[in-house]
Amino acid sequence: MVIALMTNNSRVHVSMLLVMLALLVAPLVSAADIDGVRLWRAPDHTRVVLDLSDTATFNYFTLNNPERVVVDIQGAKFKAKLNDLDFSQSPVKKIRVAKRNKQDLRLVFDLSVAVKPNTFLLAANQQYGDRLVIDLYDREAKPTVVKTAANNNGKRDIIIAIDAGHGGEDPGALGPRKAREKVVVMSIAREVKRLLDQIPGYRGELVRDGDYYVGLSKRRAIARKKQADLFISIHADAFTDKSVSGGSVYTLSQRGASSASARFLAASENSTDLIGGVALSDKDNMLATVLLDLSMTAKLDHSVLVGKEILREMKGVTKLHKNTVEHAGFAVLKTPDIPSVLVETGFISNPSEARRLTSSSHQKKLAKAIVRGTDAFFNRHAVEGTLVYWLNHNGQSLATKSGSETYKIKSGDTLSELASRYSVSLADLRRYNRLSGDRIRVGQVLKIPPRS
Repeated sequence: MVIALMTNNSRVHVSMLLVMLALLVAPLVSAADIDGVRLWRAPDHTRVVLDLSDTATFNYFTLNNPERVVVDIQGAKFKAKLNDLDFSQSPVKKIRVAKRNKQDLRLVFDLSVAVKPNTFLLAANQQYGDRLVIDLYDREAKPTVVKTAANNNGKRDIIIAIDAGHGGEDPGALGPRKAREKVVVMSIAREVKRLLDQIPGYRGELVRDGDYYVGLSKRRAIARKKQADLFISIHADAFTDKSVSGGSVYTLSQRGASSASARFLAASENSTDLIGGVALSDKDNMLATVLLDLSMTAKLDHSVLVGKEILREMKGVTKLHKNTVEHAGFAVLKTPDIPSVLVETGFISNPSEARRLTSSSHQKKLAKAIVRGTDAFFNRHAVEGTLVYWLNHNGQSLATKSGSETYKIKSGDTLSELASRYSVSLADLRRYNRLSGDRIRVGQVLKIPPRS
């Protein structure tokens, strides 16, 4: 009613006043504080993450002689501390902060060598606020050394790519008492590698060997570069219901997930690329999809088989969430020519399970179960040309180093565990000893069936 009584001149003055107010308020709304700075060193680049109070507008450029990367952020204020940053393994010598144009913020990265910078913004999510990520890629990439080690009689090792989930700015699932998934799974992965390297005919290769993030597609690429025969991704995830517990083994599903929890876990794991700053873009055309499906058929079959062996071993170490191998669309498992499994060692969101997962002794038991299951699979399915295949087909199974064809039952032994240990099927072990079930007694002597 009041507006209707205004003159044309009044309307013009009001409109101009509103525009002026908008121009004055806009920069105040968009200005962001830098509340924290974090730095990680990866094998091929250094990542710097600026924690922002809000989204920001920025630009960057490089300078030479001396080498520098300069980042300008509009209207920002620097409230973080730089004293705790460790530059020792990175090309960054120091970070300088100064005002620019009395309003904007300038960050100067003094470098020891030239780098290839890449910067991008990440929106706030359930774990972090807004972030500005600055990746400084090495210009001189370290040569990739692919090991095809020959052993006895010129036979090669079976190579296992061991992928510790998450890392760096992505801690993964969080549990009580500051339990972090990335720390738990890194410890288990290192123990898996240690155990594998002790077995003749095997070599473990860590996908990441430090606290830094690796994109999901890059994890698959690393496994291929290492010429892996098997890809094992290790996790300790979380669920909205803290009472959920138990270990699981997953393989890739080309259709739907096998359960609601499988869908939930796959969605949360696949979103870690967004946390790490890499957008998922699996946009294969029809021909590529057909070729991928054809190449994955045999790989998926072997993935299920090795998953069953690992799950059987885990049963003796921890409660299982599901007694069968589950299937879901995990992006990290989409390597066409390498059998791949994802091992959920437990739910770190469950308080009692979190205590076990952060225990060194339990981590070692889980690692041992993963290795035993892996060994059981390859004692049946090792490819020709490997030492494991040669030993098994010459009556020298790695699981029976003593050469004994009998075994005396001890307290705690189970028939399924013995079948796995000696790389024979449970059915063959029953049949060879004329057992109608799985019941055995301490002191009983079992005959071990011959391995073909």
